[in-house]
Amino acid sequence: MAILEKTFQEDFDRLLSRVEKIVMDGSISATLEESADYETPQGRCSVRVFERYSYLGGNRVSMSVTLFQAGGLVHLCAITSGGSQAMFFKLNTWGEESFLDTLRATL
Repeated sequence: MAILEKTFQEDFDRLLSRVEKIVMDGSISATLEESADYETPQGRCSVRVFERYSYLGGNRVSMSVTLFQAGGLVHLCAITSGGSQAMFFKLNTWGEESFLDTLRATL
């Protein structure tokens, strides 16, 4: 697994749209698998789960992106998984790191 966490002082909806566009435009095989949104007067939370084919790993890799807002700050947490073919321990995480780099490079 690989993880990226950042906190922004940015419009929640604009950041969410930007994240979706970055991930989908970053790979020809990227798909949005599922999404969920929750809002209360105290805050908001959006979760997006993306998947793409990893040519290096020869398998599919997923990335879960969670945006959480309370007050004026938006916290982003992106976690990738599934980029290893090993049965008991991970041999490499190239596909996971590469998928996460699509966000890391532009955010």
